[in-house]
Amino acid sequence: MFNNILIIGCGLIGSSVLRGSFEKKISKNIFVYEKSKKNISVIKKINKKTKFLNKLNSQISKMDLIILCTHLSQYKSIIKELQKFTSSKNIITDTGSTKRDIINLININKKIKDIFASSHPIAGSEVSGPKHGNKNLFKNKWCIILNNKNKIKLKKVENFWKKLGSKIIFMNAVEHDKIFSITSHLPHLIAYNLIKTAIDFQKKNKQNIIKYSAGGLRDFSRTAASNETMWRDIFFSNKDNIIQS
Repeated sequence: MFNNILIIGCGLIGSSVLRGSFEKKISKNIFVYEKSKKNISVIKKINKKTKFLNKLNSQISKMDLIILCTHLSQYKSIIKELQKFTSSKNIITDTGSTKRDIINLININKKIKDIFASSHPIAGSEVSGPKHGNKNLFKNKWCIILNNKNKIKLKKVENFWKKLGSKIIFMNAVEHDKIFSITSHLPHLIAYNLIKTAIDFQKKNKQNIIKYSAGGLRDFSRTAASNETMWRDIFFSNKDNIIQS
């Protein structure tokens, strides 16, 4: 399908893309750019054929597809580096959970604009890190792709996610962020606050009340165990829709 793909950020989602890409033979060569030494040691055990970039450099121009799988707060610096080396031959997509800020960022960096087809696989877990990655994470899950004028690149991104098992639906950024403020972002915000309330109550009353929790609170605690940095970025990026919700 591709000669070279690059996964930037290889936590739960990125390592699942990596595993799935090897399983489905999506690319001849699969590169990873990951800053965490701990994560790199785990990634090396996933597949010995994985190639690594130590920095974002001229090799970027050789990548047919680049997938951003980092926290939203890292997009600005990464895109700034990418546009130094990308050309019209590259395709960039992402896995971000909000879209308006990403589109605004892309519109500022016009060199990237024509090669960026933003996507959002609706898959994940309360656990994080590459050791929890799963080659079937995207199987039969929705993947949102934002409409784009470049139909050829859009089709390649669509085929990429389909190959990983996703069901595809197209949206615009405004529609996407409104929908997911209700279906995903608000529930996570409530879960974080409910668990914090229970913990604060426990500290104040010097009683271990959490041990008495039934299924309801345990379900909230599972959701609240999700990566806090990722969700901090999502809450601030989509705060107007979340507040409205």
